[in-house]
Amino acid sequence: MAHKINIYKTQNSRLAEFDPHNIGFGKIFTDHMFVADYDGKNWTDLRIEPYSQIQLSPATSALHYGQAIFEGMKAFSASGEVWLFRPKENWKRLNTSAKRMVMPELPEDIFMQGLTALVDIDRQWVPGTDGSSLYIRPFMFATDEHVGVRPSEKYKFIIFCCPVGPYYNNPLRVKVEEHYSRSAPGGTGFAKCSGNYGGSLFATKKAQEEGFDQVLWTDPVTHEFVEETGTTNFFAVIGKNIVTPDLSENLLAGITRDSAIKLLNHMGYEVEERPLSILELKKEFHNGNLKELFITGTAATLINLVGFGHNHHFFDVMAQGDTSISSSLKSLLDGIRYGQSEDVFGWMQKVEQELGEPA
Repeated sequence: MAHKINIYKTQNSRLAEFDPHNIGFGKIFTDHMFVADYDGKNWTDLRIEPYSQIQLSPATSALHYGQAIFEGMKAFSASGEVWLFRPKENWKRLNTSAKRMVMPELPEDIFMQGLTALVDIDRQWVPGTDGSSLYIRPFMFATDEHVGVRPSEKYKFIIFCCPVGPYYNNPLRVKVEEHYSRSAPGGTGFAKCSGNYGGSLFATKKAQEEGFDQVLWTDPVTHEFVEETGTTNFFAVIGKNIVTPDLSENLLAGITRDSAIKLLNHMGYEVEERPLSILELKKEFHNGNLKELFITGTAATLINLVGFGHNHHFFDVMAQGDTSISSSLKSLLDGIRYGQSEDVFGWMQKVEQELGEPA
């Protein structure tokens, strides 16, 4: 179903100030955003308007009771065109989060039409430099002006975009977390809701103060099994086997994780999705079988781990292993996204030029 989207283009574009060779991550925003409002029954007032601040009442429900969810996705420049990577998977995951947080689901046609129209209008913001992309942030939050714990009746959905470079520039050192937990059985670990990230910041800050880059979260019951890092899914190459923790209600089902598994299978590797303990990682490290550690995520794409810290000892995996599998995987994934390799799974969706100027 085609929806009417009102277009209000900016009269003061900031594009001339944009330097694609100096963009960092998450600090520069494109000229427009897509907005839709939920009135308790339907999504209404679909519009693209200039990127700007939003006015909120101090009593806005999301600010007090945490009904807020989001997604992260990317668009890429290839062969003079703009392409989205697996956008419908983000739409599905957004609605999975919405259901868990008692929020309204967003119809696929509204999500996709709003997304493609926004990226089309701002297509000149999609950087073409090596390793760069347009990071896209869809999010939804409760807007009732009400003090009291109950699901909101009204919501706002927004998509905005950031031209970005690499999220991480170097391999990471991670600390195995054995005290704090990111999620719990029956909780919201599988949902991409804002509170999950706020709750992770304290342990992450402590790890960084100890010289680590990120936290490697373990299961909340025994703290013996690997789950994920703060923003990514975890993979280990053990001998000739590639292992990643199996999905559970505690873990976010990463779209890059799923893509990595499919590509590794395509490359001829089998990926074991199973419980993976810290004890097993340490044992295989001492046996010389722990060859590579890497993590995957939309922002990070794929980045290697130098190693992991546990019980005041650092296990330097990179010093005794190599990065041959992860490097080949990243090259293939990047090749598909930037139009340099065959899109064997049909993941890339072209954004037709209808509203915006040529990139």
